[in-house]
Amino acid sequence: MHAVSPEPITGRKIRVAVVGCGRISQKHLDAIKAHEDNLELVAVCDTDRDRLAAARLAVGEQVAQFKSLTRLLAESSADLVVLATPSGLHPAQTVEIAEAARHVMTEKPMATRWQDGVRMVEACDRAGVYLFVVKQNRRNRTLQLLKQAVDRQRFGRIHMVTINVFWTRPQSYYDMDAWRGTWEFDGGALMNQASHYVDLLDWLIGPVESVQTYTGTLARNIEVEDTAALSLRWRSGALGTMSVTMLTYPKNLEGSITILGERGTVRVGGVAVNEIQHWEFDQPAPEDEQIVSANYETTSVYGFGHPLYYENVVKTLRGEARPETDGREGLRSLELLIAAYLSARDGRRVPLPLTY
Repeated sequence: MHAVSPEPITGRKIRVAVVGCGRISQKHLDAIKAHEDNLELVAVCDTDRDRLAAARLAVGEQVAQFKSLTRLLAESSADLVVLATPSGLHPAQTVEIAEAARHVMTEKPMATRWQDGVRMVEACDRAGVYLFVVKQNRRNRTLQLLKQAVDRQRFGRIHMVTINVFWTRPQSYYDMDAWRGTWEFDGGALMNQASHYVDLLDWLIGPVESVQTYTGTLARNIEVEDTAALSLRWRSGALGTMSVTMLTYPKNLEGSITILGERGTVRVGGVAVNEIQHWEFDQPAPEDEQIVSANYETTSVYGFGHPLYYENVVKTLRGEARPETDGREGLRSLELLIAAYLSARDGRRVPLPLTY
């Protein structure tokens, strides 16, 4: 498989369609609006009549509305189709969009099965279109500073990493839609809610050597896990843990990462890695002055990264940049997720990369 380099879209606005008008779709509508000099929303789509009607009110009558992806592809002029649909639908929808010669942006996780993720990448390669996988947390200023410190080796050797995702999802959240909390279409606390934090394990720290996982469905009436605990070893020798639960009382408490190295200690916490709570290195650097200004208030675990994510998408489609998180990058965290679930299922340590 080889990465694609499609013809740039120049001399006009990039036409965008959003498929799926549920919770996360508003983040995409807001991001498209923020880039209205370069982007034009031309269509929205949902199989649910009420959600489509709500979307119509939000975007206006000038934006076409469709009840099926197939009709949208046949009747709209979208260059880029955004998938804000249940995760288990992403693979088939991506293949259909790619075969219609449109670019694809998919929300996390890109798929719930490894082979489905591979199929998505292959379909977009064959069609010569881009596949963007949304990883908006990477664009948060707090994590950009942390990434910079890791890349500049300010920590020296990293010894230990701890990630905590202590959020809450009541039973009413899962009961909103039949697909929520299912293996086929959703995935559990790890696959769905904490997938952006799973992404940090590889993106920030490096390739994982092995993972050992316990999962449990402790309090919610769902197929998948509401709680998980991972132990990890990286190829660098660093050790770490990741603790995830959707059972925190009474509300979302913490989304954090702590890195302990031989020459530095950092903790980024808050409800969604939005506060740098400890930042200490043996040698000062200019970016240390940016720590306080990087912190931000948020009531949402989604953060404010979507408009920044779209910035790279626009530049890529204009031919001015390469995708920061394409399908292959999405496969990296998907592979780690699959390894974690295999470990929990089989009660064993699972080495990476996986063998298929």
